[in-house]
Amino acid sequence: MRVVIAEDQAMLRGAMAALLDLEEDIEVVGQAENGNQALEMVLSLTPDICLLDIEMPEKSGLEVAERLLEMKHPSHVIIVTTFSRAGYFQRAMRSGVKGYLLKDSPVDELSNAMRRVYKGGRAVSPELSMTFWEVENPLTEREQEVLKLLSQGLSVKEIADTIHLSYGTVRNYVSEILQKLEAKNRIDALSIAEKMGWT
Repeated sequence: MRVVIAEDQAMLRGAMAALLDLEEDIEVVGQAENGNQALEMVLSLTPDICLLDIEMPEKSGLEVAERLLEMKHPSHVIIVTTFSRAGYFQRAMRSGVKGYLLKDSPVDELSNAMRRVYKGGRAVSPELSMTFWEVENPLTEREQEVLKLLSQGLSVKEIADTIHLSYGTVRNYVSEILQKLEAKNRIDALSIAEKMGWT
């Protein structure tokens, strides 16, 4: 199995590569420190497996996975993360990700998961709650768009101008978002959505 590892923490990336290289059937062919580098590496090397961290500079692991899915790239993607957020997990599944593992998983768990994915299966860390499958994002696509613009510090009027809607319509969207997330205010709504991985 040829593997590319994308992880922005150099020490962790190096340790993972060194441990995986000890496995007889695994060869680490590339190491990337950010999302753009990871995408370039995967496209040029076509590894069997891409191990992608979620939160990286330039492009997140999920954005890289989404791009590879769009391109119908043959490499299998496994996400390695410290985040057990339901929204991240669901987005990963929609992005064609075949594995979702915690960074502190033992190396034999990681290598076995890679073998399972390589053979066409899926792998999810047992520590990750299966309620991930059940927690749905309650926000519509438009509400998510409004929330994203709120997170960028835009006012209701600025959001209305940006997405070409009336002030009243956007205000109603904000009200719906607060109600659905059971948030006290906009800041609380952003905090809840971020915690769940819905932003």
